[in-house]
Amino acid sequence: MRTSVVVAVPFLIALCVAPARAQRHEVVPVPVPGGITGLPFSAAVKVGNVLYLSGQIGILPSGQLADTGIVGQARQTLENIKAVLELAGSSLERVFKCTVFLVDMRDYARMNDVYRSYFPKDPPARSTVAGSGLAFGARVEIECLATVGE
Repeated sequence: MRTSVVVAVPFLIALCVAPARAQRHEVVPVPVPGGITGLPFSAAVKVGNVLYLSGQIGILPSGQLADTGIVGQARQTLENIKAVLELAGSSLERVFKCTVFLVDMRDYARMNDVYRSYFPKDPPARSTVAGSGLAFGARVEIECLATVGE
């Protein structure tokens, strides 16, 4: 009996590790919101049935920030996330984790009001941090993980 357990354990480990190593990432061909080109990242990457979105900011299709306030930028950021998700075959309902980056933690409550309107039921897990600055002078950046496919 002991010999079969010793043989079975490495076999089970191999079964669990092999699929993880075999999964490849696939860049999802969606444009970066705002039409900005030449940046060294993809808007979305798929691994298995998980979609990893790069951080989005409140940039309009014209390439300008939505406005200087947190409410307008948070709304446009979430609209950009929604658009990338839909182009990649997913949706806000399939988001299970977000990370929010703020320039000023005093914007937390107002950002939450906007965020809550996009995730009114069963919101995803989330972390929020504040730093000293974001790309293009944005006040908020949000990155998400979502499921895609079946």
